[in-house]
Amino acid sequence: MHLTPYKADAPRKATNLTVNSDLLAQARELGINLSALFEQALGQAVREARRDAWIAENRQALVEYNQRVAERGSFGDRARRF
Repeated sequence: MHLTPYKADAPRKATNLTVNSDLLAQARELGINLSALFEQALGQAVREARRDAWIAENRQALVEYNQRVAERGSFGDRARRF
């Protein structure tokens, strides 16, 4: 299952971009769908930026949790029988 960080059924909106002309010519020659490629890459960039922001916002809690587990172990440590 692949989750998108945006509403996949949202209407499309035209936009202007600046790109290297040789790169654009080669992509067109190869039949690369620029809109689909841009949307895929932008979706990935949004996912990564949201992940990085979440980690930054929760960094202290993650550090504290990891310290607590290192000192006391986790619930799973006490529950497992192997």
